[in-house]
Amino acid sequence: MTPGEEEADRGYLAKLVLPGGKEPDPRFTLANERTFLAWIRTSLAFLAGGIALEVFASPAFPGSLRTGISLLLIIMGILISAGAALRWRLIESSMRHNKPLPLPLLIPLLGLGGAIAATIVAVLIATSS
Repeated sequence: MTPGEEEADRGYLAKLVLPGGKEPDPRFTLANERTFLAWIRTSLAFLAGGIALEVFASPAFPGSLRTGISLLLIIMGILISAGAALRWRLIESSMRHNKPLPLPLLIPLLGLGGAIAATIVAVLIATSS
């Protein structure tokens, strides 16, 4: 199959999202999808944690602080979800064009956000005793 025929076999959405390049080994594409889904699970955990904190932690934290921490967790979940989609596309495009894989922005974002949230919670627990 020539590159032109391979491109013609792809659907409209595939051509729009991932134009050009050569079809990568399906194992790598599927591994990229599994990684994307792992990031989505992490995103959902942050979203659920933010909602749970707002709903169930009212006796433990003052209202505005609880809402702030909840919003931080929810925003982190949104950013992780968006970053996962962007990273999936960048990796897929890199594989199709035989380029080096991009550096992960999600990992420092997740680490920093988790560290900030954990520090705030730790300080609140230490000062509430």
